Amino acid sequence: MGWPFADWNLFLLIAARILALIEVAPLLSSDGVPQTAKVGLAGFAAAAVFPSVQAAGYAVPADGVSYALLLIGEVMIGLIMGFFLNALYSAFQAAGQLFSLQIGFGAMETYDPLAQVELPLMGQFLNIIAMFTFLVIGGFNKLFLIGVQGSFHAMKAVDLVVRRDDIILFLSQAVGALLLQSLILAMPILGTLFVVTIALGLLSKAAPQMNLLTEGFPITLTATWLIMFATMPFMVEAFSRMIDGGFGDMATMLGGR
Repeated sequence: MGWPFADWNLFLLIAARILALIEVAPLLSSDGVPQTAKVGLAGFAAAAVFPSVQAAGYAVPADGVSYALLLIGEVMIGLIMGFFLNALYSAFQAAGQLFSLQIGFGAMETYDPLAQVELPLMGQFLNIIAMFTFLVIGGFNKLFLIGVQGSFHAMKAVDLVVRRDDIILFLSQAVGALLLQSLILAMPILGTLFVVTIALGLLSKAAPQMNLLTEGFPITLTATWLIMFATMPFMVEAFSRMIDGGFGDMATMLGGR
């Protein structure tokens, strides 16, 4: 165990990138996870990948200014990877927020203990589904294999300057994909609610004595839950493909291809 003290400067660079990734990665970034556990996990992960990074050769500058800039660059790489994965993970939650208002649950919010924010009821429900899906498909395994081990062999801090245009384009596409993927996930329910709303409007014209305030809400709610029950397996499968594709895109970005 003498190597962390002999090469503490390289170990610190590795740990800085991993800790920055953990601070913004899905689920791990939650305030419900103690900060001590995050630092410990980053330390153990850094110790695991340290021999391979050292064997591959990592030029550590001798002067303090260059080392500080390199340390900031490593932190930036971790934040970029975590932000991209969080954008993909948030698509499922955003999909629930899109149709919460149409259902009538727009004013009903629940407390998310992981993110410690108030979320609409349907957004919180789909957030829980996304959490279990991320765990089932091995999201954490891919996070540490691609985001930790693979990233050190594919990208160095200096690449932030050399490939800054590609990285900026990649992040902008990730933000745009968040809205696109959330719309794709929510479209079956949004389309059904649109048809139900039109049907209720036609019924109100055909039978003006019908009270839409008392009868429209249970009809809309029943139709929504039936569609969700029928489409949930396809939504989970689409979310799984989205996460897998996100890890593939991140590996491509790190590799510069």
